[in-house]
Amino acid sequence: MRKTCHPSRFVADVINRVPPSGIRRYFDLASEIDDAISLGVGEPDFVTPWHIREACIHSLECGETSYTSNYGLMELREEISKSFSGKYNISYNPESEILVTSGVSEALDVAIRSITNPGDEIIIPQPSYVAYVPSVMFAGGVPVPVMNSIENNFRLLPEDLEAAITDKTKALILNYPNNPTGATMSRKDLEAIADVVAEHDIMVISDEVYDCLTYNGGHTCFSSLEGMRDRTILLNGFSKAYAMTGFRLAFAMAPPEIIASMMLIHQYCMLCAPIIAQLGAIEALRNGQTEMEKMVRDYDRRRHLIVSGLNKIGLDCFEPKGAFYAFPSVKNTGLSSEEFAERLLFEQKVVTIPGNVFGEAGNGFLRCSYATSMQEIEEALARIEAFVDGL
Repeated sequence: MRKTCHPSRFVADVINRVPPSGIRRYFDLASEIDDAISLGVGEPDFVTPWHIREACIHSLECGETSYTSNYGLMELREEISKSFSGKYNISYNPESEILVTSGVSEALDVAIRSITNPGDEIIIPQPSYVAYVPSVMFAGGVPVPVMNSIENNFRLLPEDLEAAITDKTKALILNYPNNPTGATMSRKDLEAIADVVAEHDIMVISDEVYDCLTYNGGHTCFSSLEGMRDRTILLNGFSKAYAMTGFRLAFAMAPPEIIASMMLIHQYCMLCAPIIAQLGAIEALRNGQTEMEKMVRDYDRRRHLIVSGLNKIGLDCFEPKGAFYAFPSVKNTGLSSEEFAERLLFEQKVVTIPGNVFGEAGNGFLRCSYATSMQEIEEALARIEAFVDGL
């Protein structure tokens, strides 16, 4: 008689060490509640601009449905190169230094896997996007959190980075403008980080997907700093700036040796990004600036509304200068982040994400996305005020 199979026995050990996404849990809870207002989703509420959708429709009508180069369409890589040369005065060779991926999530995954050996330490400033720690663990690396604080507007300080570096440190993950805090770092701030990076001879994975959503002063591209181009894997994409989340399209830029390594993984696990999405991205880069700037102006208005509203309620909220998230403190309510978020959801039908989902440094905070209409933000603020008043 054959032995009974227990499938769970075959699951890799690392899977059991990685918890499910805390963000997804709150989406699932909200889906069961009628009339809930979501400040939880990190997704533009705008529809992809018509001229981009039209380019995709036209490509289908023309029968453009094939695979592309593993690296992505050359035409798209050339437009990406032009864009960054124009914005940040940094040049990448479209033939060997740019890889088109299926979203920044894939770019992050293959970037980490391409440089990480078992036991390598990857430093992750927190609060941080939920995928960073699991991605390092899946690659066999060791995530090393560095706690950023509200007292420093959630900026990474060079002395904190220095203290986290060991002889096993391989890389640092940077994310500015930041998800979940909305924090940004000035050129001076980043120069100080670059000094530490160079001194200790480590790599940087710089996730700059929110670069276009910077409200006070211009964004500084990390790889544009002196000596950082060859030390940086620069990640960016089309989801946030052009409201193209469902297109799942992004790119990585790095020295040829790194891009070739990333492409090898990408080649086997993904092959290439969808051609229709790539053609839409070409249109976005060539003709999407006006629509993108309109969306950014709208986010800026919403930013002022939600931050002033939260502070008026008594939930201290520093001014986020990038992305589309506010990160108010709930410490003065006596509730933990999770208690506040769950009770707010069930008692007032407002979805937020507890800050501890983004690491220990997020304890006592909430992530509130303002990628929703002014009307819904106003209603959400009224409901939050009613909840706080009832505590």
